[in-house]
Parts: sequence; structure tokens; C-alpha cells
Amino acid sequence: MFPMSVLFLIIIGIAAGFIATRLMGVEADLITTISVGVLGALAGGLLLRGLLALLGMAAGFVGAILGSLAVLWIYKTYIAK
Repeated sequence: MFPMSVLFLIIIGIAAGFIATRLMGVEADLITTISVGVLGALAGGLLLRGLLALLGMAAGFVGAILGSLAVLWIYKTYIAK
């Protein structure tokens, strides 16, 4: 069975990817934006899981945005030339 927390991070990741690309001024296609957001949300969300338990879903969204920014920075620095 697919854990609901992972499904939640994927859905939040889509929004986080959009926000992260806008914050970093990257013009990316839809698939890249969603991929960056989902990867960032999974990375940031899982790393900040303890914070999520303490502060609620808002902390997960912040973690998703931070994770998306990190993944987008890696993408921008090493992949997109």
C-alpha cells in the first residue's frame, strides 16, 4: 500500500517545484518543474519529518520548497547547460 505521506509530498511537490523555479528565475518545462518539485518534496519532506510532526503540515510545505530549491540548484548547476 502506498503511504499517504508520500502521496501528500508528491502533490505538494508539484506546487513546490513551481514556486522554486520562480524563486530561482529558472524557465523550465512542465515535466522538469514537476520532477524537481517532487524530488525536492520527497527529499525535503523526509528530512524534515520530525519538524512536520512538531509543527504540522505547514512545515512539510516549507521542507518541500527547500528541497525543491536544492534539487533545482543541482539541476541548474550540473545538468542544464
